[in-house]
Amino acid sequence: MLLTVGQIVRPHGVRGEVVVDVRTDEPEARFAVGNTLTTENGGPPSLTVESVRPHQGRLLVLFDGVHDRDLAERLRGVRLCVDSEQVPAPEDPDEFHDHQLIGLTAVTPAGEVVGEVTAIDHAPASDLLVLRRPDGRNGLVPFVKAIVPEVDLAAGRVVVDPPPGLFDI
Repeated sequence: MLLTVGQIVRPHGVRGEVVVDVRTDEPEARFAVGNTLTTENGGPPSLTVESVRPHQGRLLVLFDGVHDRDLAERLRGVRLCVDSEQVPAPEDPDEFHDHQLIGLTAVTPAGEVVGEVTAIDHAPASDLLVLRRPDGRNGLVPFVKAIVPEVDLAAGRVVVDPPPGLFDI
């Protein structure tokens, strides 16, 4: 599975640098000099980082073989990705990457299916599991230990102990 780690916004200057909107918690690892990123949404199949530097909350990246503004302009809108196989699992047993959670079946402690995790919403207060409910509607579940006491990746499920009314909205 490809994971988006950034998106090229626009060229910067005349020497081929591009502005990258970062979409990873580990930009220093994903955008390290020499790393090759898979592309989606146009551009060549992959791009190798030649240089990188921070700029106004984003990154300025120069890719190998892209050394003028015209070539950089052709990369506008390209998504930069890594294969999920390349991303090591977190060391903390209570920490998960989004791609590990998406697709898990959500069940109550009694085993009743309440939905499937389709996305993770990184809200300011806490992360939210976005569930596709059995009736087709979406539900949001705060990803906190009190409501989600167990994540079992091997079994492909997450236990959700919803407080009364959580899915009534």
